[in-house]
Amino acid sequence: MLRKILSAFKQYIKFKPFSYLNSISWFYRDFQKLKAEKNPGFKISDEYLYPCLTDKTTNTPLDHVYFYQNAWAASKIFSYKPSRHFDIASQAGFVGIVSQFVPTTMVDIRPIDVKLNGLDFLEADILKLPIADNSLESVSSICVVEHIGLGRYGDSVDAYGSEKAIVELKRITKSGGKILFTVPIDKESRIYFNAHRAFTRQHIIEHFKDCILMEEKYIYGDRMFDEYSADKGFGTGLFYFQKN
Repeated sequence: MLRKILSAFKQYIKFKPFSYLNSISWFYRDFQKLKAEKNPGFKISDEYLYPCLTDKTTNTPLDHVYFYQNAWAASKIFSYKPSRHFDIASQAGFVGIVSQFVPTTMVDIRPIDVKLNGLDFLEADILKLPIADNSLESVSSICVVEHIGLGRYGDSVDAYGSEKAIVELKRITKSGGKILFTVPIDKESRIYFNAHRAFTRQHIIEHFKDCILMEEKYIYGDRMFDEYSADKGFGTGLFYFQKN
């Protein structure tokens, strides 16, 4: 039992020692109460302790950016129903869900070890996609392009990595094809090295000037808005383009 408690101790003792001590207290009380109730359908023992001490929260933990942008992108794909969708390096969980409604090819430089009906995988670099020009009807890249060329994920440092990635996304999309694209936005375009870049709205519009902007949304804090606001500072821009 002590070994399991010490293992849980490492989760956050350095940052919240008093919370940890309080958690150990209720953990022990709950364990003793459950043992005393003696449900014969389950074996309970010190041997099987698995302390989870950080999950008693008043609100459901949530990454608002990924919650909003994944829901937004999925809703677009489900609404226009492509015969096949291609995702370039977005969050695997998002791609997996989309693949259960629309046949999907996930493209990433890092392989994913899963097998799922409706989902194919293509190992490739976003800067050198082995996909023919003007060939895809539906493409997404959700919070990816801002990282390209910063070395964070083992890629080479490239001052123009984001620009080159956008060129590739447009190159593989056919005329009339859809591009779902999200990146951090800010009051000026800047690099938060080595986490990501941030872009102004105009910076993004300029890079997609050969496309029609079908819809745009912006996430600031824990809410999604219809309009870009430089005064709100850092956020996330969600862009739905159709290639001319």
